Amino acid sequence: MDLGRNNLGQETSPYLLQHQTNPVHWQPWSPDVLAAAQQANKPILLSVGYAACHWCHVMAHESFEDNEIAGLMNELFINIKLDREERPDLDALYQNALALLGQQGGWPLTMFLTPKGEPFWGGTYFPKQAKYGRPGFGDVLQSIAKIYNNEPENVAHNVKQINNALLRLNNTKSGDIPLPETIDEFGKSCLQMMDLTNGGTQGAPKFPQPALLSFLWRCAMRTHDEALEDTVKLTLDRMSQGGIYDHLGGGFARYSVDDQWLVPHFEKMLYDNAQLIDLLTDAWRVSKNPLYRQRVEETIDWILREMRVSGGAFAASLDADSEGEEGRFYVWDQSEIEKNLTSDAALFARYYDISAAGNWEGHNIPNRTQSGLSLADDETEAALADMRQILLAKRDKRVRPGWDDKVLTDWNAMTIAALCDAAMVFRRPEWLDYARLAYNFIKRNLGQDEKLLHSYRAGRSQHAGMLEDYAHMIRAALRLFEISGSMPYLRDAENWAEQVETQFSDPRLGGYFQSAIDSSDLVVRSKPITDGAVPSGNGIMVQNLAKLYSLTGNAHYQTRAETTIACFAGRLRDQFPAMPSLLLGAEMLQNPLQIVILAPMGSADLYDMRRAVFAAYLPNRAMTILPGDNTLPESHPAFGKTRIDDKATAYVCQGPVCSAPVTSSEDLVKLLSGLDEKPA
Repeated sequence: MDLGRNNLGQETSPYLLQHQTNPVHWQPWSPDVLAAAQQANKPILLSVGYAACHWCHVMAHESFEDNEIAGLMNELFINIKLDREERPDLDALYQNALALLGQQGGWPLTMFLTPKGEPFWGGTYFPKQAKYGRPGFGDVLQSIAKIYNNEPENVAHNVKQINNALLRLNNTKSGDIPLPETIDEFGKSCLQMMDLTNGGTQGAPKFPQPALLSFLWRCAMRTHDEALEDTVKLTLDRMSQGGIYDHLGGGFARYSVDDQWLVPHFEKMLYDNAQLIDLLTDAWRVSKNPLYRQRVEETIDWILREMRVSGGAFAASLDADSEGEEGRFYVWDQSEIEKNLTSDAALFARYYDISAAGNWEGHNIPNRTQSGLSLADDETEAALADMRQILLAKRDKRVRPGWDDKVLTDWNAMTIAALCDAAMVFRRPEWLDYARLAYNFIKRNLGQDEKLLHSYRAGRSQHAGMLEDYAHMIRAALRLFEISGSMPYLRDAENWAEQVETQFSDPRLGGYFQSAIDSSDLVVRSKPITDGAVPSGNGIMVQNLAKLYSLTGNAHYQTRAETTIACFAGRLRDQFPAMPSLLLGAEMLQNPLQIVILAPMGSADLYDMRRAVFAAYLPNRAMTILPGDNTLPESHPAFGKTRIDDKATAYVCQGPVCSAPVTSSEDLVKLLSGLDEKPA
């Protein structure tokens, strides 16, 4: 490989391809490049970002397209450009290193590494010239190169300190598995960090944090805590009516830069929307708020309209920028609204906060926060829907934001699971068809024997699957199994669970690493436990193992779940707001709700009973559909149960005790609604 030129042109990542014409001699991350850096004894400048990242574009235009800055970079460093979505394990590693240096992470991430890939200094965005209290990038380059060449002992000291600290991050702090009462206590304690006026956590920026909200909703339902319930509903109302939501096209932006949910950071990510579909569906199950149903339907419509790639899988993201401006595609001037809606413009302006002055930098971000947090009457909503369609058609003629059409296994799996649940709850069978298509795409294009790959684009599948890929595909497979009763889905889940155990487990300290055991290009394998924009792989694996134990009766799933929870449990008292996925898994393991439906496949009674189960909020549900003879494991509390009078028959089991059999969907609804407590 010629390191004296830009070598990104053969990559498939849209983010990397954005930089293929830079004068910087960018290299993709690879063992060959690392080996060349060692041979040249030249430090590495690692730049990490993603296609939809606004500040990545800013730094690219200011510095990476500048011949003077590029000359310095080429002279002083081996320059590597990395798509954080293709290698989230590397991104997590170097984000942790930056945090250990006392700096706030984010993108673009700018890290300086030894030729072996060991971090010794870093930052995020650097302007070309000093401003915003940040040094100019040219000065940074020369200063770091000088330190590397003239102060090797200081570099070595930094490397050792950071490396040791990274290793310490993987040290588990074991403890007892939290009891349900302790889990509820953690949930109630989260109230003190919530914004009781605007929803979400206090302050700005505001991220959706669906994992945390799902945990709070679970605690609220279990304990009948109205304060927790109201906090989650307030957050969903404010997000659903705020500017973070795309009221014309559907879908949520990544976060809001203000504390009102008004001004989004305009990129739209697949993973956020998948998780919010799940959360809104759960909230609708209880509240029946039509706003939540509408946002689910509109968001799924957006995903199916704008995010599907050829073959049926889903693209990663839409950019924040178009025509070089953040948000240009999404904002409106009052005159544009009046021109397109004519006599209806005043009504639209009243409901969507449109004015001559605008609500953001002289422009208008359509939002409904000011007009109320609930929907209007049916006649008004129908009129507003017609107006939105007119404006959407007009907006579609604008220059569109960049589309990152790579297929990521974990993000697709989240979307598959969300579509499955929403399809059953809102009786939209076509959504289930789309979920199956995407699932089959992943298996066909990103499956490799029983292993998974992480990323697909332009006919190329690449990058070894990571913990999150396996965890979320297991979750998707289990959801499809519960819906269909089809054993191949359960076999997929069990096969992938075995891959997780052999490739990712830490046999010494417990828990799972993010990268597989044969990963050779990381200085430290990270072990994720805190939830960020996506839930931690360990948290999702605990949930999967708990469900697999309930479905199969195999005790090794219980043991693995208990071991994983226990190895991180010592951190819970101090870090519980950042570990909701693990807590949900712990609750599921201790309080499963096992449901068995015995009925011929395809029968109307089976479909009615299945709808009754999915209509209820049962987060710890583990449902088995048996079309023939009862083949439950002996350890299952419903083992040996049979159909009554040859009718479709359901059993609902909590702990070792099963309900009396019910033979109608109406009786099943009554049984589920009358349970002693809201089970998962």
